[in-house]
Amino acid sequence: MFSTFFKVGAFTIGGGYAMIPIIQREIVDKKKWIEEEEFLDAIAISQGSPGPVAVNLSILVGYKLKGLKGALTCCLGTILPSFLIILLIATVFSQFRNNPIMEKVFLGIRPAVVALIASAVYQLTKRSKLGYNKLLISLVSMAAIVFFGISPIYLILIGGIGSILYFKGKRDREV
Repeated sequence: MFSTFFKVGAFTIGGGYAMIPIIQREIVDKKKWIEEEEFLDAIAISQGSPGPVAVNLSILVGYKLKGLKGALTCCLGTILPSFLIILLIATVFSQFRNNPIMEKVFLGIRPAVVALIASAVYQLTKRSKLGYNKLLISLVSMAAIVFFGISPIYLILIGGIGSILYFKGKRDREV
């Protein structure tokens, strides 16, 4: 478990959302530690919890597999590569801070990071099997965040309350 998440943490540039397709490939497709439906639920929980999504996801998977020891192992595997890389960069960054080559390297990395995040969004959308209504809700929520500056926290609360009311009403109609 440690080596799987260490590999994900070490070879993914772009942070948590860029890690999602790689984590999915490793733990759902290759290792078959969890099912795809469970993975999508874990992402939802990880996004709604404080902290980086990839770390939260690794903790959930580790806990499911081996309890507290598994959660700690997976979490350490996920964060250790970033910690070591940042430590290394911090020790030598001041020497290269104004280096035009390094500035160009970072400018070149940005489009790749955007592509990784876009890929994660596409994969999640495709695998979520969103119907028309859920896709519409997703797009309206995105527009509310991007164009109107509404906090995602409010949208999460509205979504949770709306879901509770919807399913409570649906259950009452069936009874």
